[in-house]
Amino acid sequence: MEKRENQILESKKAQRGFSLIELMIVIVILGLLASMLVPKIMDRPNEARVTKAQMDMKALGSALKLYKLDTGRYPSTEQGLSALIKKPDTRPVPRNYRKGGYLDSAVAPVDPWGYEYIYRSPGEDDRSYEIISLGADGMEGGEDYDADINSWE
Repeated sequence: MEKRENQILESKKAQRGFSLIELMIVIVILGLLASMLVPKIMDRPNEARVTKAQMDMKALGSALKLYKLDTGRYPSTEQGLSALIKKPDTRPVPRNYRKGGYLDSAVAPVDPWGYEYIYRSPGEDDRSYEIISLGADGMEGGEDYDADINSWE
């Protein structure tokens, strides 16, 4: 019996913990995995902002169509997207403006980067209107996440 207890104690001493080499191998493996995954995860916020801008433009487009149904025309470029929030007092002043406006907001909408959307009516190429986000850099043109996002694309 005593021999059996000694064997159990010796076996427990041998299995106390990890060696330094084993710990270093695990740390190196975790470092390699992190170096491969972090760049992919870091781009997600930018992808989400682009998607949000596209969804915002669709929602604004729907509000603009409701505005046109009620008033007979889209807001002018001068009236801008704020015409969806408050009845414009510049020409052409709509007669049948919906009480409460067309958006659930008290301020003009901004893109996910905090810049105002550009609104034009009429737009280029015979488009009734255009909504544009200038992307992450807030300037025309650009590539990747700095590229402009347009309502017609």
